[in-house]
Amino acid sequence: MNGQNRNDIYPGLEVDIILKKDQRSGKRTRGVVKDLLTSSAYHSRGIKVRLEDGQIGRVAEIID
Repeated sequence: MNGQNRNDIYPGLEVDIILKKDQRSGKRTRGVVKDLLTSSAYHSRGIKVRLEDGQIGRVAEIID
């Protein structure tokens, strides 16, 4: 599942994000959502989140 809809994402969810520095390469970082930083219901490049380890990026995929 992609991370474009805010309703699909909540704290405690395991996700793959793309950090700002990795946007060109598309390298993904896996972690657990701590905070949602995007306020809109939808974002074409993915909802921006903060992981529990403090890293910030856009959700590329939700891990089931």
